[in-house]
Amino acid sequence: MRVIAGEYKGRRLKSVPGSNTRPTTDKVKESLFNIIGPFFDGGISLDMFAGSGGLSIEAVSRGIDRAVLFEKNRKALDTIKENIDITKEPEKFTVYAGDARKNLRVFASENPNTQFSLVFLDPPYAEEKTVADITEMIALQLVNEETIFVCEMAKENTLPEQIGPYGKWKRAVYGTIAIEMFDYYQEG
Repeated sequence: MRVIAGEYKGRRLKSVPGSNTRPTTDKVKESLFNIIGPFFDGGISLDMFAGSGGLSIEAVSRGIDRAVLFEKNRKALDTIKENIDITKEPEKFTVYAGDARKNLRVFASENPNTQFSLVFLDPPYAEEKTVADITEMIALQLVNEETIFVCEMAKENTLPEQIGPYGKWKRAVYGTIAIEMFDYYQEG
């Protein structure tokens, strides 16, 4: 795994040891960022199930100001720390250990008026509650009309066309996985 583009381009990232996490491959990561816009003009990203932290590091490399990562797996947390160290800019990353859904409420209470411009949702497939997670972010006012959601799932699964005020605008399949993207939906 490596950083594909931007400030950290070419830096090698470590994968989480074992088989409990599914790292997003470089090919999928490159395609994904080409779809959502290869570079960003600031903003804050959230990775609710961060794994190795690769998506957040890629987002910051491409112009996101700050990344928030949630992860409960101890080996993954150690890997995230090592990968953040590779950036030499640890101040751009905030890592919350523990349950992602609890961390969402903690983050909202500790950071009033903070809203994410980019959200990655790649939960363990057995724990997939993406609709509920997006609905909770809306209720906690952590997202706005500029937010883009990137949701990864098994290719056999699909999310509704609309979740609250956010509509699905893209689905891409890569081997055994699918990625669906949502942004603010405006009629007319």
